[in-house]
Amino acid sequence: MSVTADMSFPRVGDGSFIEPSDRFHQEELQLALRNHAVPLEALRYDVTPPGLHYTLIHYDIPAVDVPAWRLTIGGAVHRQLTLSLEDLRRRPQTTLRVTLECAGDGRALSRPRPISQPWLLGAVGTADWTGTSLSAILRESQVASGAREVLFTGLDEGFEGGQRQWYERSLPLDEAMRDDVILAWAMNGAPVAPQHGFPLRLIAPGWYGMAHVKWLRSIRLLDHEFTGYQQSTAYRYASTREAVGEPVTLMRVRSVMIPPGIPDFLTRTRVVQRGPVQLSGRAWSGRSAIRGVAVSLDGGTSWEDAEVVPQSGPHQWQSWRYDWSAVPGSYQLCCRATDATGNAQPVEQFWTARGMGNNLVQRIPVIVV
Repeated sequence: MSVTADMSFPRVGDGSFIEPSDRFHQEELQLALRNHAVPLEALRYDVTPPGLHYTLIHYDIPAVDVPAWRLTIGGAVHRQLTLSLEDLRRRPQTTLRVTLECAGDGRALSRPRPISQPWLLGAVGTADWTGTSLSAILRESQVASGAREVLFTGLDEGFEGGQRQWYERSLPLDEAMRDDVILAWAMNGAPVAPQHGFPLRLIAPGWYGMAHVKWLRSIRLLDHEFTGYQQSTAYRYASTREAVGEPVTLMRVRSVMIPPGIPDFLTRTRVVQRGPVQLSGRAWSGRSAIRGVAVSLDGGTSWEDAEVVPQSGPHQWQSWRYDWSAVPGSYQLCCRATDATGNAQPVEQFWTARGMGNNLVQRIPVIVV
């Protein structure tokens, strides 16, 4: 079926489905050209350069007049705050290395496919984020006893699901009060780039990317559950569009392989010379260390253990490697991670209606010559 917008009222993000096929539509192409995944060869960097880090911009990148910009903290508090960027930068600073992944990573592989940003693989990145503690600011605002959630509102505005809205997400109060949740103004030692949330964004380690609200304009303490579109509709695990489902929260366990050899331009099939080949990649899970990574050369029929580098920080991906003695032939390489709690990547994905939380094992076609 073709996809057309209702010109009388924007409904681009209504989550319509297309028939199972390999055809992508103009609406998806527009989104794909605005947003990008990390090139998988860039997984070699422990810290992803800002220009290679994945981006997902729901609406437009807002123009921000920094001297006039203010962050307001209000709602169920006894003391409302209004802070400039300089006010925030004068506070105690911390830098965290954090891996972020989009909850819709891999959505373009689902059948039927929801019309949305058509991620194939690589909606992930790791950066050093510098900012100040959110919990300290919330304590300063004297949170009221009835507060339950903390609502974060960005400056980006648009239509989605038939609704005009600012991008908004909330965190439970106990999550927002964690010591590792920060308001960040710098990425990899430089001001946060416009596409990544300049001048200020939320960093909530362990959560999928939708929770890390960019271009912050306000923080409100709520004494009730937030039911905005991004919270109650867009980012949910459900088997049908009608079901309420469960909210998307922490990142699921996942591993990705750096494609070996060199690619065919169009198909991206890899060509590898026979002999010793070191396969390597990254693995991560929301708030759990990676216990092991297994590698398959035959599409998942048999598996062998890879070497996993111990976790060097609580919020970042881990490296893994596997030595392969490649002989001529055709192969389908896979990698499969298991975290410390025993969660493992599925070999066959159970798809949700919106294509959220995909962590299916990666498959790379390889020809050894």
